[in-house]
Amino acid sequence: MSESLNQQITEDMKTAMRAKDKPRLGVIRLIRAAIKQREIDERISLDDEQVIIVLDKMLKQRRDSLAQYEKANRQDLAEQESFEIKVIQNYMPQALSEAELADLIDSTISATGATSIKDLGKVMGLLKPKVQGRADMRALSANLKQRLTQ
Repeated sequence: MSESLNQQITEDMKTAMRAKDKPRLGVIRLIRAAIKQREIDERISLDDEQVIIVLDKMLKQRRDSLAQYEKANRQDLAEQESFEIKVIQNYMPQALSEAELADLIDSTISATGATSIKDLGKVMGLLKPKVQGRADMRALSANLKQRLTQ
């Protein structure tokens, strides 16, 4: 079995320390801190799926911040957020293609028998675990709304 995502992050932190790569080391420490915080809060040890949920949340926060910094014309802060996004994305699973996402949406709509926008929650509830970290949830939700209102 391959090493867990948590172990990989720890190894990458050690590598960044040895290479004296301070910017990358800082981001990896933020990742480790977020994972550790969730483990302490919930008194559990996170598996890869739960680590991806933490990373996905971190990515969402950074994308929101990036948009705000670009809107405020703060290029220095925007560059830092972009760098952090790139480092965090290294640990995320391969993104789904448009075709794969469309197939997943179609099969989930069929499986639930969803016919209207009222069924959005039911469909999202089944889809979310399948696409967590592999697709933008806002885009997914918008795509689902469009399909269910036709």
